Amino acid sequence: MVTTFRITLITLIINTFSNRLIAQPTGIFDGQTDVGIVRQAGSTKYDPRTQRYTVTGSGSNMWFGSDAFHFAWKKMKGDFILSTRAHFTGQGKAAHRKWGIMIRSSLDSASRHINGTVHGDGLTSLQFRKTNGANTEEVKTTINHADVLQLERKGNTYILSVARNGIPFISEKLDNIHLGEEVYAGIFVCSHDQNASEQALFSNVRLVVPAPPDLTPYRQYIGSLLEIMDIATQTSTIVYQTPGSIQAPNWNKDGKSLIYNADGKLYQFDLSTQTPAVIPTGVAKNNNNDHVLSFDGKWLAISSGEGEKGASVGYVVPRTGGEPVRVNKTGPSYMHGWSPDGKYLVFTGQRNNDFDIYRVPAAGGEEVRLTTAPGLDDGPEYTPDGKYIYFNSVRTGMMQIWRMAPDGSEQTQVTDDGFHNWFPHISPDGKWIVFLSFLKEEVDAADHPFYKHVYLRLMPAAGGPAKVIAYLYGGQGTINTPSWSPDSKRIAFVSNTNLLFPVFPRER
Repeated sequence: MVTTFRITLITLIINTFSNRLIAQPTGIFDGQTDVGIVRQAGSTKYDPRTQRYTVTGSGSNMWFGSDAFHFAWKKMKGDFILSTRAHFTGQGKAAHRKWGIMIRSSLDSASRHINGTVHGDGLTSLQFRKTNGANTEEVKTTINHADVLQLERKGNTYILSVARNGIPFISEKLDNIHLGEEVYAGIFVCSHDQNASEQALFSNVRLVVPAPPDLTPYRQYIGSLLEIMDIATQTSTIVYQTPGSIQAPNWNKDGKSLIYNADGKLYQFDLSTQTPAVIPTGVAKNNNNDHVLSFDGKWLAISSGEGEKGASVGYVVPRTGGEPVRVNKTGPSYMHGWSPDGKYLVFTGQRNNDFDIYRVPAAGGEEVRLTTAPGLDDGPEYTPDGKYIYFNSVRTGMMQIWRMAPDGSEQTQVTDDGFHNWFPHISPDGKWIVFLSFLKEEVDAADHPFYKHVYLRLMPAAGGPAKVIAYLYGGQGTINTPSWSPDSKRIAFVSNTNLLFPVFPRER
């Protein structure tokens, strides 16, 4: 019996090291491996179409002075943000089976680490080992059964944020955790039973390298990811990435292409070939992220810095490009919405040192001021039935969503919460509103900068609570313009990172 035990132990150790040696790239990760001694080999399977990961893991535990589990990992240095949405795929056998996200110093079982863990019984906690071989410590969160986790590294500070999908994060922070310059970051599963395997499905997996603290806003940029989210499942896929700044995707009427801006130009992005092509806009050579398609999909209202002293002014141009026709006499003016009949445009204009909402004939003419409240009013957009114009306003001290009649009357506040809410976009079927929310701890009420922690939130157009549908690193340019698909089933948006990956599959 002793001999059999020793042979079994040696075999397990050999298998463990073999798994490490044959680790292969998986999705955004460098490799996958069983950490520690496991009786049943784990695996990570990546679906390039959905960009989801199925992780199967065994292992007796991740506790005390050593761990046993399956891990898909990427080597990382510096500051970064790791996030995912996940859930177990089966009933399971152990209350303390675990899935989660982890940062560890090495692939040794006794390595220093910090992780966010969701247990089979719902316990959601921050777990960490400060020194190699030390007992694991734990901070239990106030949320059970979380299915969204985010772990951020900022020097030697680590912040775990957790949520049940649809609600904002709550966070726990640890200071002075020293894991080393280069670490392993990734997703994991542990069965808590050496004779069993458990499986979890991970979606919306992101590894973000944020902007450096010394970045000069609006002059220096980090990379951009163009994403499409299915509203029903709230799963997003990355369809394009670039080291530069792309912003504000509009969805074309055909449902097969998008329009976004980059480097002063407008581009049409073909979803089937994943290739962008410049849309010619003639004299408008400094286009920004305020551009909007007419409801019939034939015309594009754009904003470009060709006004006096470089101020942004509005133009109308055919969707496929051409020589634009200027509609504003003065600037700054930022175009945001067409009336459903195509006769009018609504825009944000700065006049007399205040930003308000204005209406102007699409063919050009006299502008009409619709809001007069002190402070910034921005992001106006007509509903598909033409009954209302939604916009965001800072008039109450927080940036919140408002609506009004097309003539500017009946101005009514729609949201009233602890976030700065921007850019309401109404779905083509008129049932939903999606908007961008900044954290009041990070930005001023009247600012919507690049490179912040933001939420995309969804609320019924008829009224009701808003829910989080995306937990992002983005902000300016993420969703400035109407970005619903024509069938109201998907949205397009931009997130940001300094870390780009080699290839992503075409959307099919």
